[in-house]
Formats: sequence, structure tokens, C-alpha cells
Amino acid sequence: MNPAKKLYLASSNAGKLKEFSAVASEVKAAIDLALLPGFSELPVYLEDAPTFSENAVGKALHASRITGEAVCADDSGLVVPALNGEPAVRSARYAGPDATSERNIEKLLAALKGKNSDERKAYFVCTLALARKGNVLAVISSRVDGAILQAPRGSGGFGYDPVFFFAPLNKTFAEISASEKNLHSHRGKAFRRLLEVFPGML
Repeated sequence: MNPAKKLYLASSNAGKLKEFSAVASEVKAAIDLALLPGFSELPVYLEDAPTFSENAVGKALHASRITGEAVCADDSGLVVPALNGEPAVRSARYAGPDATSERNIEKLLAALKGKNSDERKAYFVCTLALARKGNVLAVISSRVDGAILQAPRGSGGFGYDPVFFFAPLNKTFAEISASEKNLHSHRGKAFRRLLEVFPGML
């Protein structure tokens, strides 16, 4: 059996590690996944590029310079075509630089007030970038389509999950289980694809 390959997440978020680790376990990936040691001490990388891919690549390259191992970074967000694509790369700070999820949702619902069902269509995007020693090895994107409800539903998930309605399960992302979300979400799908190609990258 081949030894597990090391992959660091360019993050200090234990919740993100738990989510990605669950996906890796489900597909029985031979991978040793961990948060990048010292990531929180790095100078902050400003995710101010106009696209998810540019932000993910920039963050992966930024973090890859402190380790010889492979590093994965992500940029994710919500896109609402009727709002000219907003909030997109500004999803986490839609209502301001220190906005909470609740405030972001409030702003989103206000912007969509009076919009019909077609105008409430939305999708989540996740772009993952894999880098090692300052070189980009892969960039993978995935999306999941849904619609924005008029009021939050459910107590799970995070971010815009309580208002993101996923028709195939007839639930919001805040109403589904963690395993269901890993199967259907933009982040879960992108990471499974990364795990498929990762062994051949090193």
C-alpha cells in the first residue's frame, strides 16, 4: 500500500479541516490532511482579486512558500445573477468588512425583495488551488445551483446556507446533514475532484 501523501490546507479553520477530512474519508483517499502550521502567523493575504480562481491561486502560492509540501487553498462564494453576480468574491464581507452571516443574509434578502422565483436563482462556487514551493499544480472549480428563499430555514451549516434552497432535496443547506452537504455542495464536489488528481501531481 502506498503511504498517505501530505496535503496542507492554507487555513487555520478547524471546521474546514473537519469538512474536507470527512470527504477524504468517504472516498477512502490515501491522504494525510492537516492545517498548515504557522498559517495564522503569515502576513494576511488580501483576497481582493475579482475572481474566485485568482484569489484561491494567490492564497495557495502565498502559503506554499513556508513548506515543501503541497498546499490547498480555496475561495468560495454565492453568485446571484439577478444582482449582477453579487455577492461573489465579496460573499463573506457583503454587508461590510466585519459583517456577520446574519447581516450578510439580511442585505441579500433586502436586495432580492420583490424579485420573482427566476430572479432568485443562485449558485455557490468553490475554487480550489493546489500549489507546492511557489508553483501552481492544479485549479479546480465546482458549483451547485439553487435559489434564495425569502426567509432563513434550518440551524445547520454556515454563511448563506439558511436561505440557499436546494431543490433535489427540497431543503436549504442549513437543513441537510453534514454527509448530504459533503455529497452535494460546491466545496465537497471540488475537493473530491482534487483528490482524484492529487496523487499524480507529486
